[in-house]
Amino acid sequence: MGLFDAVAGQLLGAVTNAAGDAGGALGGDAPSGLLEAVGGLLNNPETGGLQGLISSFESQGLGGVVQSWVGTGENLPISPEQIQSVLGNGQLQGIAQSLGLSPEAISGHLASLLPQLVDRLTPTGQVPDALPDMSALGGLLGMLKG
Repeated sequence: MGLFDAVAGQLLGAVTNAAGDAGGALGGDAPSGLLEAVGGLLNNPETGGLQGLISSFESQGLGGVVQSWVGTGENLPISPEQIQSVLGNGQLQGIAQSLGLSPEAISGHLASLLPQLVDRLTPTGQVPDALPDMSALGGLLGMLKG
């Protein structure tokens, strides 16, 4: 089984399990298009993809938090304000505008989603050299949720 299949299976399981949980980030409260936007963040070669995102967290003093997501132990939480400090207003504004939401709402959703997603993309505690096509995976999950 390839990495794409493994991640797809894990995320599909998370969507199924979270469907009845009002607080589940991958459940009914995640806005349509958010997974595609996150996929864009994680696959963006200009920002270094997942490794670049991890470096951004580390440079903002949140290395322990992001390493908990990569590692095999429990994921530490992150606040929407911390997400905003890492991604910056410009990036959040771009995502928010494309989804028709406020940057504050997007940072709240990302604070719930990113720990789970990074955790599932790094099941062995190591950052993979290449990620699956998250835009295709996000579209698939969006259809399943809706």
